[in-house]
Amino acid sequence: MYKITRKRNVWVVTLLSLALFTACSKDDDSSTNTGGTVDITNNINSNLKDLRSETHHLEFPKLKDGHSTVLTHKLRTGEVNYSVEWDIEKMSNRWTCYQIYASNAQQNTERKSPKSPNLYPMDPLWTANAFFSDDPYYGSGYDHGHLCPSQDRVNSRESNDQTFFLSNMQPQVHGFNAGIWEVMERKMRTYITATGGSKDTLFICRGGTIDNQGQFTYIRNKFIVPTYFFSAALMKYKVKGQGEWQYKAIGFWFKHENNSGTSLKPYVVSIKELEEKTGIDFFCNLPDDIERNVESKSHDQMTLIWNIK
Repeated sequence: MYKITRKRNVWVVTLLSLALFTACSKDDDSSTNTGGTVDITNNINSNLKDLRSETHHLEFPKLKDGHSTVLTHKLRTGEVNYSVEWDIEKMSNRWTCYQIYASNAQQNTERKSPKSPNLYPMDPLWTANAFFSDDPYYGSGYDHGHLCPSQDRVNSRESNDQTFFLSNMQPQVHGFNAGIWEVMERKMRTYITATGGSKDTLFICRGGTIDNQGQFTYIRNKFIVPTYFFSAALMKYKVKGQGEWQYKAIGFWFKHENNSGTSLKPYVVSIKELEEKTGIDFFCNLPDDIERNVESKSHDQMTLIWNIK
């Protein structure tokens, strides 16, 4: 642990040391950052002053103040499985963020033991009164809509089971959950699981709208149902014949309604537009020049770069 001091000059050095230490930690994505280093001098809106090292990962958006807390689920190995920003006052998930890369995208062929009778358990990281005493999804007419889908965590039983915590859910009508939302989930997985190319990591942040008036409704008094759902993705990759790592990003914005469509093209938005719609600052831990570049691509540029049909 690093000793925190009140002296300003030592405080700055401590933060710098912590950020550099984090860049080398096993469960951090800094090996997947800009050439393995974090340029903290070129970022004015990051989470790097936060002492929780996982919040420095590229999948994390800017943290929200107030009644929100970060829940980070780790595996027995110490690796981060996924993280949630949980609003305790609203008793709702604001977003779930996580990474997909080669090893955690591979199907594990081990025999699986039977599922727990409690398919959607309470999150063990919740504090008292952070959620309802009973599962409000049952009898509501809404699916338990995964934000980090179980199919993105098929490499181990432990990682898969954690995706069923209620904190990783948002209420979704079935025709949306099993419709266009699932189409988007499957498409994003292909960028890592498909053969060919030099792909490193896919950084993902997904959620439903719970902050702005007109973007959510209440049922059963305080149970929030988002009116829109979003997905933001950042890919680190290399182009054949080029040595430098490159980055590309894409956003999706969906009206929460039954939707059996198969084309994602109408729902593609830039990260900048997604930030305007949600009030969330995505990929804030990128160096500012890279962040501005990947977030400002047009709809046509993104559909071409990501091969969205």
